[in-house]
Amino acid sequence: MSRNRRDAIRMTDSEVERFIDTHKSLQVGTIERDGSVHLSTLWFAVVDSRIVFETYTKSQKIKNLERDNRITVLLEDGTVYEKLRGVMIKGTARLVTDPAEVHPLALEVMKRNQPDIPEDLLSKAAEHMASKRTAVIVEPTRIVSWDHTKLDASY
Repeated sequence: MSRNRRDAIRMTDSEVERFIDTHKSLQVGTIERDGSVHLSTLWFAVVDSRIVFETYTKSQKIKNLERDNRITVLLEDGTVYEKLRGVMIKGTARLVTDPAEVHPLALEVMKRNQPDIPEDLLSKAAEHMASKRTAVIVEPTRIVSWDHTKLDASY
């Protein structure tokens, strides 16, 4: 893709923010011991302008991140070329293991993805989960975006 074409489909910062806000599932890539990529899909929240998710401390993705904190996350949509859109964030993972710090982050993920459940119930659930979970804060080093709806019909 030529540089002009790449520039034409890049999202602005506000478009990236809106795109992230409209998605529920986050694809997460970590690096396995053998160098291959481990992919999973998780719910997430945005806290202090950072992607945050939480998962079981004994999960493979956490074991991978303890060994190598590089991470890539992806949000995407579209089923035909001219409608493809996405945001890929490359960065490092900051692992939060203290249950007192995991709880508010887990609560944010739960509130975002289960808005019909009263917050006090979500808070109790997040508190219960926090002892067995690690929260991951994605510290971005590079953000790549694309929005093929910005292309004219002559592509």
